[in-house]
Amino acid sequence: MKTLNDLLLLGDPRLYETCEPILKHDQPFIEDWVADLANVMLEVRAKYNFGRAIAAPQLGIMKRLIYMNINEPIVFINPELTNLSKDMFELWDDCMSFPNLLVRVMRHSTLTIKYFDLNWKPQEWHMEGALSELLQHEFDHLNGILCTMRAIDDKAYKWK
Repeated sequence: MKTLNDLLLLGDPRLYETCEPILKHDQPFIEDWVADLANVMLEVRAKYNFGRAIAAPQLGIMKRLIYMNINEPIVFINPELTNLSKDMFELWDDCMSFPNLLVRVMRHSTLTIKYFDLNWKPQEWHMEGALSELLQHEFDHLNGILCTMRAIDDKAYKWK
């Protein structure tokens, strides 16, 4: 079982890699990957008092997998973002891979996420506001993009 000590931190080169899709032959590993993501997210919540979702590459699992738990756990396998709104909003973004740093970024107000669930059934969910922002952040992780790379300017950083 992975723990907080396994969380990749800012500067780790793996955080800048693009993840591979999950294939059918990866299915036996998904349950363990999700358990690791859930465990580390709980440890981050206990230590830093934040954390709504985590992407697999943050634990060195270089697969297109996102775990979210706000009111209930949801797993996004091979997610794709579509229908990104032209309307954007600005916010202070945080990240488990650099838990004491906030970064000012712009995010799309709404989007649609298409993904496979744990039963390998295709799903689609229209998101707006905080959920839209959250999934954009996690989806970026799958493409090796950190919110530090989306900072609105060179003064868009703040310690928390």
